[in-house]
This record gives sequence, C-alpha cells and structure tokens, in this order.
Amino acid sequence: MQTWPIQDAKARFSEFLETCLAEGPQMVTKRGAEAAVLVPVDEWRRLQAAARPSLKQLLLADEGRAELRLPLRGQARRRVTPALR
Repeated sequence: MQTWPIQDAKARFSEFLETCLAEGPQMVTKRGAEAAVLVPVDEWRRLQAAARPSLKQLLLADEGRAELRLPLRGQARRRVTPALR
C-alpha cells in the first residue's frame, strides 16, 4: 500500500485515484500520521458485506443468532434463602 501525504493526494488527486484503481488501497497521511485510506468501490462493498450487522438489522432479522447460549430449562440452580417470618 502506497502512502501519500495529504498535500500530494489533494494536488494530484487524479493520479491518486488511478493508482488506487490499478494497485489497490492507498494510505493518506496528515502531518505524518495515518489519516485515511482510499479503496476501490468493489473492495469497499466487499468489506461492507463482511461487516457485522447493526443492532437494527439483528432485531429485524427473521432468523436468530446461534452465538447466544441459553441454559436448558429446569437446569438453573437456585439460591437457598432463609424463610421470611
């Protein structure tokens, strides 16, 4: 992944975009610190599809998530408490 200072990315945006399309993601730095990445739209869509669903999507989904483990009914332990007078 090539790194571009923000000044170069702004001044040579067409070249920046063409490099991204030809070679893949391009990093932009601001004052030497990584600030952003330009990615081709196909890769962006792939990343979005692979991302975890939002809470809204989970609540509106027809199927349940198998990751939630619930104890079997009747197998939960109960505390013994002293009787009330």
